[in-house]
Amino acid sequence: MQRTFAVIKPDAVAAGHQGNIIAAIQESGLKVVALKTLHLTEAQAKGFYHVHAERPFFGDLVKFMTEGPIVAMVLEGENGIKRWRDLMGPTNAAEAPADTLRGRFGTNIERNATHGSDAVETAAFEIGYFFNGLELAGL
Repeated sequence: MQRTFAVIKPDAVAAGHQGNIIAAIQESGLKVVALKTLHLTEAQAKGFYHVHAERPFFGDLVKFMTEGPIVAMVLEGENGIKRWRDLMGPTNAAEAPADTLRGRFGTNIERNATHGSDAVETAAFEIGYFFNGLELAGL
């Protein structure tokens, strides 16, 4: 079993799609092992996306991720990272197939409804950034 980190972004939460996204996760066979809703501060968003700090889109990304609540989750399943990324679809929602989450609920490359870890190391950092040991104990 492999754990990965997932976010339902502010655009999808504002549109009320979090229930449909969570249902799709469960229907795919991935298990939601931890979940919380929170509203990121600017500092929290900058810390989470620190790897993009030098990129030209960083400021817009931080502004977007702080504009409303998100749903942060830990998912688990066989090949969990790949399966979650396949379910989300390509980063650019405008190019995502209609049967992916980004194709169904996203708009463009920035407002793409979901986020997911891209590697085991990334998942470890992202899970630890949003969930403490007590929240994951016994899961």
